[in-house]
Amino acid sequence: MADYNYRNPNENPYKQQGPSQNPYRQQQGYGYPQTPPPYHQPQAAYGQTMPMSADSTAAKAMKLVYLKMAIALVVTGVVSYFCGTSVEYITYFATHSWVMWALIIAQFGIVIGIGAGLNKLSTTAGTILFYAYSVIMGLWVAPIFAVYTHTSIAKTFFITAGTFGAMSVYGYTTKQDLSKFGKILMMALIGIIIASIVNIFTKSSTLDWIISIVGVLVFVGLTAWDTQKIKQLAMVIPASEHGRLATLGALNLYLDFINLFLFLLRFFGRRD
Repeated sequence: MADYNYRNPNENPYKQQGPSQNPYRQQQGYGYPQTPPPYHQPQAAYGQTMPMSADSTAAKAMKLVYLKMAIALVVTGVVSYFCGTSVEYITYFATHSWVMWALIIAQFGIVIGIGAGLNKLSTTAGTILFYAYSVIMGLWVAPIFAVYTHTSIAKTFFITAGTFGAMSVYGYTTKQDLSKFGKILMMALIGIIIASIVNIFTKSSTLDWIISIVGVLVFVGLTAWDTQKIKQLAMVIPASEHGRLATLGALNLYLDFINLFLFLLRFFGRRD
């Protein structure tokens, strides 16, 4: 049916309309307030790519963090298994105490090197150092395969993976600021280190259990806090720096996972 509503082609269709009735003027912002982000999502022009939102950028960075961490855990697991099931390696490790101390010093050296020199290192160099660290960690934790049953080690690994995953998801999704807990957790971590050094000489089983319980709680909390820190950094730093962030973030979460696993192994590990 024809449209009999005649309209003068020279007449401005928005002449009598207010700002709320003029979508074109609202969209262009000709003297009218724009809706602030994140409620207003500008539309990309034809042939152009829309910039990623902060959440999308953080999600992409976190995927890279988890990927690097997972690779490092696989490297540590493979190295520790083959060395831990080697009689020659375990015998040499047990009869030469300098090996243990050399591995500990090497671990501290690489962690300090990555943390202090990450801005100077290329992404590739930082990643190589991280994976080298995972190899050294595998050599250091290898004796657990000579002490605990393989079944209990596997069981503890899955318990650790579930706990770590739950806390990392919480740290990523929560709106609560965890930084105030982070300071407490770092002080508790320093206390654990000091108590562990003291217990090397006192060999107190009671103190060992206390350290284990506190250690589990501390690294459960650190997992959530570290995840939140990585997400927050990924949302504000340039995308070109995400490679370095992924290396440092993967290292932090990797250490949370390994330490949580070793503390839980004291509870769930079964000796041969």
